[in-house]
Amino acid sequence: MKKIVAIIALFCSVAVFAQNEQLAFNYFEKGEFEKALATYQDLEKKQPGNTFFIQKIVACQQQLQKYQEAEKYLKEKIERTNQPQLYVELGYNYQLQKDMGKAEKNYNLAIKAVADNPSYAYSVANAFEQKVLLEYAIKAYDTATSINKSMNFDYQLALIQGQLGNTEQMIDKLLSYAYNNQQSLVVVQNQLSRFMNEEGSDTFNASLRKALLLNTQKTQDIFWNQFLSWYFVQQKEYGKAFIQEKAIFKRNPDMFLNIVNLGRLAKDEHEDAAAREILAFVMENTDEPSIKMSAEFDLLEMDIAIAQPKDYPSIKQRIDSLLVQYGTTPYSLKLQLQKADFEGFYLKDTKAATQTLNTALGLQLNRYQTAEVKMKLSDILLLDEKFNQAIIYYAQIEEDLKNDAVGHEASFKVARTSYFKGDFEWAQKQLTVLKSSSSQLIANDALELFLLILDNTVEDSTQTALKKFAKADFKLYQNKKDEALAVFKDLIEKDNTESIKDVTHIRLGEIYESKGQYDLALQNYQQVIDKYKEGIYVDEALFFSAEIYNKKLNDPEKAKPLYEKIIFEHQDSIYFVEARKQFRQLRGDTNS
Repeated sequence: MKKIVAIIALFCSVAVFAQNEQLAFNYFEKGEFEKALATYQDLEKKQPGNTFFIQKIVACQQQLQKYQEAEKYLKEKIERTNQPQLYVELGYNYQLQKDMGKAEKNYNLAIKAVADNPSYAYSVANAFEQKVLLEYAIKAYDTATSINKSMNFDYQLALIQGQLGNTEQMIDKLLSYAYNNQQSLVVVQNQLSRFMNEEGSDTFNASLRKALLLNTQKTQDIFWNQFLSWYFVQQKEYGKAFIQEKAIFKRNPDMFLNIVNLGRLAKDEHEDAAAREILAFVMENTDEPSIKMSAEFDLLEMDIAIAQPKDYPSIKQRIDSLLVQYGTTPYSLKLQLQKADFEGFYLKDTKAATQTLNTALGLQLNRYQTAEVKMKLSDILLLDEKFNQAIIYYAQIEEDLKNDAVGHEASFKVARTSYFKGDFEWAQKQLTVLKSSSSQLIANDALELFLLILDNTVEDSTQTALKKFAKADFKLYQNKKDEALAVFKDLIEKDNTESIKDVTHIRLGEIYESKGQYDLALQNYQQVIDKYKEGIYVDEALFFSAEIYNKKLNDPEKAKPLYEKIIFEHQDSIYFVEARKQFRQLRGDTNS
């Protein structure tokens, strides 16, 4: 019983101490320095050697301009604890009083302590960094390494050089640290990616690329090929990353999976030319059935996306041949789902698609695989205008996987089905919850649909235009582009609901673009740019127009100002990062 009481008492004291520490922090943050000082002094009495509390007490005294008290307190602590970082605190206390002679004297005493005992380097340098005395921090690290050659502070020095704006030195130090401490590679790459993604990072990216290329040529170590491949992936230059991965594969065939993953990434990022090249290489260089099947699936998916009706028979034959080759088993489920999707949405044979999926449901599937099949079956039922049956299946998935991304996707599809039916009130209720989904993609889609319904209910309480729009959207879902086109055009020509015009032009542009009618697509996007400058779709219109000029019409001079407009006027756009990357490439910032 005594032991239990003692343990309870210990836990209580720890909890009270933590509460007091938080209280002191809150006082300091609010500028209530007298209260913060008193609380930190109480805490320091219980832990006399705690450097953090000592520093906080001094900071409070300095905020209150009690420099003499701070000086006396620090001298006592230095004498008692012999902690050299306190010389930095004392020096800074003099610096605040404009006494640079005494300040530098104490800073040099801190450096001398490092010279006498290099193990003090980190604590002393860190104290200098906190005071933004970066040159002294460098001196502390350099002093330690000059005495103990086995010590390495490349990472710390790199970050300091970065703060000083010496990016080339920072890059050299980080690369050196990464090579000598390869277990910390991800930490280094995370630091580099921060600088790579900052505004005005063109010079930094060019310097990093140059340093990586030099290291690749200098040492012939595949570590540098891997690092360079990572760099090109960050820049979304998948073809160049592939060159590095091929060089790695030639020297170490065990690294083949990196090429497989690169191909999938390029496909997911819609860099189809690079993806096809990589996937073709994968097919030629593996006998592993699962890898081959996955590559075949990815190639089929890209082919289906651009297929014309005349291509459908050959695509169907390819899918059927692959299922004969790999069998109708859980192992080939992705191909079975692809077959059902193609049968339903492209061949318009919902009966065959349903049969394919019912066969799949008869296999020994885990709950996630079952959810995948039910999701596709729901999609096919919706395609066949069996709205209520589709909702039942979506709801089953939602119930089975409540707090999972798949469950959230099913919830969104329930809301979207309600929208297609014209039941906007019920759709909005579901979308209100989904807007805060942990899945960013679902949250974005939910917000977009929520705003579409909201905006077009305020102006038109009868929701007449919205009903037409939802009908056309459903035609798009059914892959009936010409029918959707007719409804959207009718909305533009005959309906007076202004709030729905901009998004209708966006839809028209997307349909024309998918049909290769780029002049008509650009005309519709231009309507949004000219007439709806303050609307929420203008960034889409700018980006889609720029992409057509850049990637379809090979007219970079017309693409550049459109990308630039997104960069300077739509910095919160989801297209901002890609627009900036494409603009830099067209401007010639990225070396080939």
